[in-house]
Amino acid sequence: MSVGIHIPTNMLYLDNVTVSFDGFKALNALSLVVAPGELRAIIGPNGAGKTTMMDVITGKLRPDSGTVFFRDTVDLTQFDEADVANLGIGRKFQKPTVIESLTVEQNLDLAMAGNRGVFKTLFFKQSAEQYERISEIVSLIGLKEKRGDIAGSLSHGQKQWLEIGMLIIQEPELLLVDEPAAGMTDQETELTAQLLKDISGERSVVVVEHDMEFIKALDCHVTVLHEGHQLAEGSLSHVQQDERVIEVYLGR
Repeated sequence: MSVGIHIPTNMLYLDNVTVSFDGFKALNALSLVVAPGELRAIIGPNGAGKTTMMDVITGKLRPDSGTVFFRDTVDLTQFDEADVANLGIGRKFQKPTVIESLTVEQNLDLAMAGNRGVFKTLFFKQSAEQYERISEIVSLIGLKEKRGDIAGSLSHGQKQWLEIGMLIIQEPELLLVDEPAAGMTDQETELTAQLLKDISGERSVVVVEHDMEFIKALDCHVTVLHEGHQLAEGSLSHVQQDERVIEVYLGR
């Protein structure tokens, strides 16, 4: 009998996760479930626990208690950051970390290579397959015309797209994206929302963001965090009408 490929019920499963710093609970019995292929937005006031949650998922922090599973069966609390990245979880921080002295293509090539290193990448001959893969990614992230341009010449928004491309080329199953719209023009914000919608489906994408217009453009399920736990969940219009959310986050 052939063994089938395991298709996960949940891409990400957090249950009752608590993290304390000197008595302060940064996460307080947080529970969250993200389905395969889902695009999810996480919002909440400063100090709500959004960054701590990302740190726990990516192995940067160990929770004091609770369950953190990836693809139903992988206990993420047993792995460090490097291991978690290799499992298929990509994280994009707010500030782009592209290498500005390399071209768009070289940055993507370096990301695809993993641990080959910058020097070897510069003198590495791509296979036809690798060239095609980079072609797919530059088209997806809207940088087809900029493929040979130095990354330092890109706008802030384009650098963000390049970094998203650098994560996608590593083929993660779960992508965590931190405040992608910060510092972008209105047009870049709109294009970024569309890009994140385009790349979900094949993978799960979790976006932490403050910009409500951007969240609206994502048109996805929203989780509101407050004081380290889940305050509300649902469509943006649903959580915007929740009295508790209005009180602690959106204001009157």
